[in-house]
Amino acid sequence: MHSPFQTKRDHDPATQQRPAAGESPAARGRDGAPRSQRGLVPPKLYRIGEVVEYSGVSRQTIHNYTTMGLLREIQWTRGGHRLYGEEVFDRLDRIAELRAQKKSLRFIREHFAELDRTTRNASAADRTDPAG
Repeated sequence: MHSPFQTKRDHDPATQQRPAAGESPAARGRDGAPRSQRGLVPPKLYRIGEVVEYSGVSRQTIHNYTTMGLLREIQWTRGGHRLYGEEVFDRLDRIAELRAQKKSLRFIREHFAELDRTTRNASAADRTDPAG
């Protein structure tokens, strides 16, 4: 089935832009291009089938990455469906980049664990900083 959304691989890096003042970080992808300009995916929570459709990564691979801790569900529906946030697409792109560099899944898991730790620590520091 043809999707109206382009993949990140279809994006022209020459059109990359930085976020505008006051713009939500979620409005732009890792490459700095506005999501609406890239035409990737609308902001919302995604069921695994939608992640598969928009990313081109197989359902089994998404399940495996989730089990390994590389991806996280944001929540579950009452019917038991996993829901992923839009950041799942950036993570999948980063996993693909690291795999293309012949990095092991162990290395990738450690990379994301460190990234998540750094993000959590920065968030905690922002909450405790009286000047922030």
